Amino acid sequence: MQSNDARLLLHAVVPTLAIGAIAVAVSAVVAGGTGAIGAVIGTALVVFVMGAGLVALQKTAKSLPQLFQMMGLLLYTVQILFVLVFLIVFKDTTLFDTKAFAFTLLGATLVWIAAQTRGHMKAKILYVDPDSAEPKKAETAGSPT
Repeated sequence: MQSNDARLLLHAVVPTLAIGAIAVAVSAVVAGGTGAIGAVIGTALVVFVMGAGLVALQKTAKSLPQLFQMMGLLLYTVQILFVLVFLIVFKDTTLFDTKAFAFTLLGATLVWIAAQTRGHMKAKILYVDPDSAEPKKAETAGSPT
């Protein structure tokens, strides 16, 4: 992972964890221990799903840049399906408060997207490869006479 990629990941993770800590405190006051557990699980799910997606997208951009846009669309679809499966599996759980989980999941996702967008806007990433600007010798076909 390049330093730009790590910086983008860090710029998204830190605000998400901060809002997650606030959500845990609020959920603990409003819904008790199960609310705090729900907020922790919601924050962890967002950091895991969005972080893994960002890492996968950056690796794809490096190795197969022609598939970058398609991979981005596929990635967001897979992320939504993963969260949907998680929601279906834990629909009737008593392990955590589902309302605290849902509000934390929504809030942490919005904060992640906003922080990631801000990180991309602030990053000074080259979009032209400087090595490709070097003049190359023209190769001619045939004999050198």
